[in-house]
Amino acid sequence: MPLFNDKSPMSYDAIVIGTGISGGWAAKELCEKGMKVLVLERGRDVKHVTDYKTANLDPWELENGNALSEEVLAKDYPKQRRTGYTVRPEHVHHFVKDSEHPYKETEGTRFDWIRGYQVGGRSLVWGRQSYRWSPMDFEANARDGVAVDWPIRYADLAPWYDKVESFVGISGMNEGLEQLPDGKFLKPMDFTCVEADLKKQMESKWKHKRLTIGRTAHITSDGEQFGKRGECQYRNRCMRGCPYGAYFSSNSSTLPAAEATGNMTLRPDSIAYEILYDENKKRATGVRVIDAKSKKTYDFESKIVFCNASTVHSTAILMQSKSNRFPNGMGNDSGELGHNMMDHHFQVGASADVEGYEDKYYKGRRPNGFYIPRFRNLPGKQETKKDFLRGYGYQGGASRQNWWKGVGEMAYGPEFKDNLFKPGDWRIGMNGFGEMLPYHENKMELTEKLDDWGIPIIKFTTSIKENEKKMREDMQSAAVEIFEAAGFKNVKGYERNYGVGLGIHEMGTARMGKDPKTSVLNKWNQIHEVKNVFVTDGSGMTSSACQNPSLTYMALTARAADYAAKELKKGNL
Repeated sequence: MPLFNDKSPMSYDAIVIGTGISGGWAAKELCEKGMKVLVLERGRDVKHVTDYKTANLDPWELENGNALSEEVLAKDYPKQRRTGYTVRPEHVHHFVKDSEHPYKETEGTRFDWIRGYQVGGRSLVWGRQSYRWSPMDFEANARDGVAVDWPIRYADLAPWYDKVESFVGISGMNEGLEQLPDGKFLKPMDFTCVEADLKKQMESKWKHKRLTIGRTAHITSDGEQFGKRGECQYRNRCMRGCPYGAYFSSNSSTLPAAEATGNMTLRPDSIAYEILYDENKKRATGVRVIDAKSKKTYDFESKIVFCNASTVHSTAILMQSKSNRFPNGMGNDSGELGHNMMDHHFQVGASADVEGYEDKYYKGRRPNGFYIPRFRNLPGKQETKKDFLRGYGYQGGASRQNWWKGVGEMAYGPEFKDNLFKPGDWRIGMNGFGEMLPYHENKMELTEKLDDWGIPIIKFTTSIKENEKKMREDMQSAAVEIFEAAGFKNVKGYERNYGVGLGIHEMGTARMGKDPKTSVLNKWNQIHEVKNVFVTDGSGMTSSACQNPSLTYMALTARAADYAAKELKKGNL
């Protein structure tokens, strides 16, 4: 990547803050439209392929059996360890240390802030499940009288979903469902035999409960424009970084596309602190940056700014951008900045044993599973109604136990060795992902305590409410019902501990809306009162739906970048 150096200019057509899912798209789109773009990343540089140090390690080559010591966990990861997976040596280097990047929680509440500070951000470690939101999702707030109405509808975003899916490479199946719009998909990944039979059984038993293969950002066949990306190798080592570029990340796709234009300058180790504002022009003039290594401050100028630092950091940057015009943070006339934090609540579902498929197996380690789209509270479908608002979907899979089943055995000899080569029993499980409503009291705020770079430490006050708790009861009972109806054995429902943020889909703290008095952004993701600042990551979401949101972030970003380029050319920005 073309890195910033002593000879690089200090003024650009556009500045993009962040290199993750949405930041990569902003960089690509703006560069391809002929703009000179400075791309800021607060973390280290990560080069595609060469910097994925653990990508080809086998299980026995990982440090301490792929576990950190209790001493290290207690010292550096007291909050991150709650996630269970971000602290594994195979990919822990892609996540931050709590000891270096602390945050606070209001007593009695919990927020799991999962962060990746590097070029590519969390696009290197995301779950890659990619679903369009539906017309009912963009209409939900208005229909239910919740919070504020979205300023856009599905039709506004549909062509941008098309564009994004074609470039990213999404594998999946079209199902013709209102609640889960079809898209432009590559060849779907295969079901296991158990999943395929469950799909048939569900379709024969229920009208609205359907099962499909996960729609995932992995290349499975030839597509339109993937550059040097290869097809998925079914290794399921994705979070270590994919050297084949088969799964979508900024590093394998959008940033190289931006680089190819010759218009991008990338500056890692650059902590965007403040968006600079000219009160006479009523426009932003650039971005103030703290160098993460030297801690020196630099001011970069630009005609437009795209804030894509992820929900929490983008909102924090706006909060820190104070002036006489915006004493409470840039664009915060409504007082909603930092409020309405949402996430997808999960860790609730069911598992079961499956009999009757002992002569069947499958190939590879599929980095995907099945998906059951929302079937509760579908508009116009009275038989789907429940005593809570919105709904949920399930992600799950069926597989056989492998040689890992012998890891804990106190055995040895030829018989034990031979047994390790025999497939174990079939098991199936699924985990619900539920929509969380936008509550004003769920918020983030800046504290007076500063971190090592002199930036205010963030405090969270978040929890799920009665609506989500009622939904969780149904998420468990419906999962049990599906598995029991399929004839599976030893069906068990479960609900594990969950904290807001654990779904890694935090969103909503600088929401879009029609009225500047109740929202921060307009229908183009512009700050209402500062037309040359765009925020297109999760901050702008007005509701959360129950589908994974990254595809929507990308579509919103591509749409906003197109609009920004046209408006800049007209002289309106």
